[in-house]
Amino acid sequence: MSNSTVSSPPCFAHELEAGWNGFEAVDPQTQIDVARWRKGERARLIAARLAVPVEERVTVAKRVTAALTGLTTVFPRAVVGLYWPFRGELDLRDWMKDLAGQGARIALPVVVAKGEPLVFREWRPGCRMERGVWNIPVPAADRPLVPEIVISPVVGADRAGYRLGYGGGFYDRTLANLPHRALTIGVGHPVAEIDTIFPQPHDVPLDWIILGDKQWERPR
Repeated sequence: MSNSTVSSPPCFAHELEAGWNGFEAVDPQTQIDVARWRKGERARLIAARLAVPVEERVTVAKRVTAALTGLTTVFPRAVVGLYWPFRGELDLRDWMKDLAGQGARIALPVVVAKGEPLVFREWRPGCRMERGVWNIPVPAADRPLVPEIVISPVVGADRAGYRLGYGGGFYDRTLANLPHRALTIGVGHPVAEIDTIFPQPHDVPLDWIILGDKQWERPR
């Protein structure tokens, strides 16, 4: 009788990653190629956004807030995660004040640490602010909220609902770790539309994308 040893099958767990559709295969070279492409595309899109005249950004912001109002009025007095504008992002702060005046609770994202989900602190008109990461103002008082609606700025976005951000993965990590399913909406200037972000397993698609007059719901 042979004394040959039967080896255990190799483990491929290191090549799997939890994604939107469960565990998916990860090809290291693909990840490298996509990361390189995204870095270049991110720089191009930010430059295009910064080149948009201020007057046009104001006009686009008004169109976006009109669309947002239509999507969010079915959630009266909701906790709404918004953002403080940075590097040419659409300025929605007037709409943010209006929401607060109508009884909504506003939550602004705060970076806690690299590789960690964002936390949201309550913002109120006139509340004390402090400088956070990248000198973006955040509420000074640590009053945490869990948003029911998350409105996030996009650097780029595709028709499948995927958002290209600044590369830190903060929003993807945050949305994946919320205790409940939030309504998620990406907003930006029309120049942000791209064919695809080449989504990877860790990318979380948004429910809606609104880019000025362009808006679409993620395919189900």
